[in-house]
Amino acid sequence: MRFKILMGMLFSISLSMAQQITVVDKTTMEPIEFVQIGNKGATKMVLTDAKGQADIAEFGGMSDIIFRLYGYEPLEIDFKTLEANNFKVEMASSVFMINEVVISANRWSQISSDVPHKISRLTAKDIALQNPQTAADLLSVSGDVFVQKSQQGGGSPMIRGFATNRLLYTIDGVRMNTAIFRGGNLQNVISLDPLAMENAEVLFGSSSTIYGSDAIGGVMSFQTLKPQFSLDDQPYVKGKALMRYSSANNENTGHFDVNVGWEKWAIVTSVSANKFDHLRQGSKGPDDYLKPFHVQRIDTVDVVINQEDELLQVPSAYSQINLMQKVRFAPNKNWDIEYGFHFSETSSYGRYDRHTELKNGLPKYAEWGYGPQKWMMNQLSITNYSSNAIYDQMSIRIAHQNFVESRIDRKFNDNSRRTREENVTAYSLNADFTKRFSAKNNLFYGVEYVMNDVTSTGIREDINTEISAPTSSRYPQSEWQSMGVYLNDEHKITEKLTLQGGVRYTHYLLDAEFDNTFFDFPFQEANLNNGALTGGIGAVYSINSKTVLRFNASTAFRSPNVDDIGKVFDSEPGAVVIPNPDLKAEYAYNADLGLTRVFGNVLKIDLTAYYTILENALVRRDFQLNGMDSIIFDGSMSQVQALQNAANANVYGIQAGIDINLTKGFILSSKFNYQMGEEEMDDGSLSPSRHAAPWFGVTRCSYTYRKLKLEVNAQYQGERLHADLSVSEQGKTDIYALDENGNTYSPSWYTLNLKAMYQFHDNFTVSGGLENITDQRYRSYSSGLSGAGRNFVLSLIANF
Repeated sequence: MRFKILMGMLFSISLSMAQQITVVDKTTMEPIEFVQIGNKGATKMVLTDAKGQADIAEFGGMSDIIFRLYGYEPLEIDFKTLEANNFKVEMASSVFMINEVVISANRWSQISSDVPHKISRLTAKDIALQNPQTAADLLSVSGDVFVQKSQQGGGSPMIRGFATNRLLYTIDGVRMNTAIFRGGNLQNVISLDPLAMENAEVLFGSSSTIYGSDAIGGVMSFQTLKPQFSLDDQPYVKGKALMRYSSANNENTGHFDVNVGWEKWAIVTSVSANKFDHLRQGSKGPDDYLKPFHVQRIDTVDVVINQEDELLQVPSAYSQINLMQKVRFAPNKNWDIEYGFHFSETSSYGRYDRHTELKNGLPKYAEWGYGPQKWMMNQLSITNYSSNAIYDQMSIRIAHQNFVESRIDRKFNDNSRRTREENVTAYSLNADFTKRFSAKNNLFYGVEYVMNDVTSTGIREDINTEISAPTSSRYPQSEWQSMGVYLNDEHKITEKLTLQGGVRYTHYLLDAEFDNTFFDFPFQEANLNNGALTGGIGAVYSINSKTVLRFNASTAFRSPNVDDIGKVFDSEPGAVVIPNPDLKAEYAYNADLGLTRVFGNVLKIDLTAYYTILENALVRRDFQLNGMDSIIFDGSMSQVQALQNAANANVYGIQAGIDINLTKGFILSSKFNYQMGEEEMDDGSLSPSRHAAPWFGVTRCSYTYRKLKLEVNAQYQGERLHADLSVSEQGKTDIYALDENGNTYSPSWYTLNLKAMYQFHDNFTVSGGLENITDQRYRSYSSGLSGAGRNFVLSLIANF
């Protein structure tokens, strides 16, 4: 008898220490991975593994345990019911969802129906089917983000009429923007590895309350693979290997990742290597996009080489490697500690649009490209679950990043090569807290510190004698700092109405020292010491379980950075931008209204309208240096320009989405984006905004049957006439097509694409497609590089 009592006690103790649950698909009864199990206050959260299993001992006795995964109806179950069901949960798939899990809105896991912002989400399954070559392509296939390209090794997102340093990138919750993110097009997003992504989210509209400076048009949040623990005494091993080929640029990609988990320790290792040849554009389209020549150095002379294949865009080839290593440790149910290391490096690559520029009938440049772009990040995150008076959950992120980029240019038959290199070291600390005061009220608050140290050098070398000497750098030697504190509250007024409101104060400092050896600037240093207060309020009203209304009003800001204040560069032919140390922050005021409606399991409609006002906008305007409006720069007389708080801008538009369940595995979906913007000019007149893209979208028809998924889609962009181009874009004959009057314009275009994925074995999946089936020659608005012509893609994935 005593033995039975003892065994019962031991069993009870072990049950309280670890309780394993299994989640399966209600139809197929197969285990479901990445199901998020948590409570309403988001104070506790675990994920199921590849076996559909998770340890939920910490949820013992709770009455509001919620199971969520994109593509499945969320379930709310109490612990007693789970016990009665022998800790097995069956989730029903759902074609259309209003309630999906998002994390970008407040850095915490939330239900999208409680968030007033519009959020677009891409899962690992979406990424696998679409097969994007880079993270920029990943954003583009979403249908919600417009991507501009000046070279193959790049991609600059545009969201709601804003781009570059008015958008914010985060990777695993860490800010990626640096003090040299510029107003021109940015290529930093390609440092991220799409094959190592768990998911990606885009939060639309101003979000400075949570994220601080730069989050004016939106936030792009990337979550990489998270190490998973074992639920028993056997190691949990999971991984994949991938090989991919694409014909339009002879892509060769290899990827490998593996997760090894024990009960308290887990590691993830990921490696990707890409090699891209020169990109071939389509055969049917404007001849203005053709450049059937390139420059080659023969002996000591630059020679124009006529290409046999006029569709090849030379130079555009490059290669890239990405590495990631994560280690996770959970000593007990209250602590979760993770260290992550990321590294990315590209080869040198040409900026294609600069190679299309001509001077006196000959190429203007023999060389214009970027040196290896390198990014490295060390991150330590510490999460604590502790229901005390201060917080229920605390998350601390400490990060160190290093960015290296360079620009290399040499004019045609000029022996002088100029190399400018930038090195940015970034340190950041984020401490975020959440406190649940009741079932109806959640408080989010935190602090942030960011410091960037910028080093910039310039070298001019004679390529014949190999003698080099210093030349002007692109930036001054600088230090930029930002300190912020925020508070955000979510309150459920009724079961149907949820309000969110928040406020943030940010103080920013900048100290820059100018080298006047090469320019006679009337100053030697620049200093900024200012603050910015932002806030927002939003509401979500659930008319019923199928209809949700959203309203959001917020302010945002962007503090001047080193690129704004201190850059020296040739912005366009005949112009040079010089430093301006008298800049202040620009402010945005945003309002948007959204509606999501689901009609049974047949139709889903999502509509969002928005309007943003930007004041004290930092824009490039004519300037003077020591009383002169023009100076000799790089051998040419150039108009002096500088960034100034000289304009206001307005952007408005709509985002629309529709999904139709055609039954028997067929789904038709479409996304459409329309935006218009205008900005104030020197004389008070208005010009269309440069970064407000023409209307664009994607329409997909997909079919799913067991382990087969097929998709036919069309991607498209509207026309932008010459009169509707920004004044700063109208003269760029090198990147735009010409109309019958010889004026620049951006033609409309479309591509038809076929995607397929089939799991022919438990461990093997083949994925591929035929892109741009009709071989269109097209160029996305504001891009200097044409899109790929007809492209065959094939990848083989091995899972273990």
